[in-house]
Amino acid sequence: MSPAMNKKSQTETDTPKLNPGDQGDAGTPGVGENVCPECKGKGRIGVTSCPTCSGTGTIMEGIGGA
Repeated sequence: MSPAMNKKSQTETDTPKLNPGDQGDAGTPGVGENVCPECKGKGRIGVTSCPTCSGTGTIMEGIGGA
C-alpha cells in the first residue's frame, strides 16, 4: 500500500468523534457538556458501556432556550 493511501484527510484527524447522545461538537457556541441522562455520569449501564455517551459519562448538548 502506498504512503498516500495511509494518510487520513484533514477532516478525519481534526474532527472529534460525536457520541450518539451528543447534539454538537465541543467548542461549538451554544453547546456545553452535561452528565449523561442514561448512565447518570457512570459511563456504564450494568456491565456494558453506555450506548448514549459511549462510556464517557458525559454528553454535549445545546444550552439556552432558543
